[in-house]
Amino acid sequence: MSFVSTEEKTLSFVAAVLGASPKGPAKTREHRRPVVTVSRQAGAGGSTFGEALCGWLEKTQAKGRGPWAVVNRELVDKILEDEALPERLAAWSPEDHLAGISYVVEELLGLHRASSRPVQETTETILRLGEMGNVVIVGRGANVILGHRSEAFHVRLVASIESRVAHLVELRGISKKAALAYAEAEDKARQRFIRRHFQVDVTDPLLYNLVINVDKVPIERAARIVGEAVVART
Repeated sequence: MSFVSTEEKTLSFVAAVLGASPKGPAKTREHRRPVVTVSRQAGAGGSTFGEALCGWLEKTQAKGRGPWAVVNRELVDKILEDEALPERLAAWSPEDHLAGISYVVEELLGLHRASSRPVQETTETILRLGEMGNVVIVGRGANVILGHRSEAFHVRLVASIESRVAHLVELRGISKKAALAYAEAEDKARQRFIRRHFQVDVTDPLLYNLVINVDKVPIERAARIVGEAVVART
């Protein structure tokens, strides 16, 4: 059996949904599918959680609800790099159905300066992906960008610095010292990014439906908890 990477699976998922109809599947447009956003401390296992959650939802949700896919920072960048995908996303979910995507972006980012263009494009892409539904979006301020969507469920993963360093050492094959430096720098960078562009504190628990300490609640159990909450809402 050939191995299919998360990246390949997600890009195939996006392409398949976009190919269903130029205006999107009727069922999806009438009944918006859920979307989960994941904010996380560096080394808390955001992508691992996203994959586990997708797997749980696909096995447990009602028949006919369709597959799920994880979208992380790298995949958002790949979608933006593909010249055709942003245009197809826009065609799939017209602005009237998004209730004014330009207005939402302006509210989030303010006036569109040239320096804000990459963030604007990322924000618009996340709004479009949220419109598609059945996606778990890791990072990129997705919880703030999709904060107005009633069908969005927002999760933040936290853990002790010790466990996060240990995870990064294993994941990246680096020293404990390097892992600690990476975790601290990445956490600060994420806080700066969210505060600068969206004027909120990423650590504010009121931004989330659920904050999970993965030291106390293992990833697989956390995925089940969130999955059950998502299924119950839909």
